[in-house]
Amino acid sequence: MKLISVIRIIFLVLFAHHTVQAQEVKKETTSAEPKYTIENCVNHFELDKATKTKVGYQYWFGDKNFNQENTLKMSIVEPGKSTHAPHHHVEEEFFYILEGTAQFYLDGKTITAGPNTSFYCPSNMEHGISNVGTTDLKYLVIKKDLK
Repeated sequence: MKLISVIRIIFLVLFAHHTVQAQEVKKETTSAEPKYTIENCVNHFELDKATKTKVGYQYWFGDKNFNQENTLKMSIVEPGKSTHAPHHHVEEEFFYILEGTAQFYLDGKTITAGPNTSFYCPSNMEHGISNVGTTDLKYLVIKKDLK
């Protein structure tokens, strides 16, 4: 299966999950106004809306409450840096490299790759990602809470 198809499937699954949650919220809401509108459902990237970190930026595609503890964001990491040391958590995580050169660490091994590469991290496996290139590393992060 082509990588682009896999990415589309992942986003469709996340979208379907959020659509069901939005329908549940709508049922519970007593207000006559809809919670979601065209104005708050379209998100154009603007660097000034990104959150500055110690190593670059994070740009969330949706409100954290909308994401229901899931992660759907873009990270931008400066050359020679990483967002944090290798770690593990119960959630599965998926990274998709847009620009730059990443080194992906998984369970004691590393691999280096560039744009249009995805990295998958299963639940509870030690993992990390760092920028080993000379330009900013820009990648998407999708983390699914297994609750």
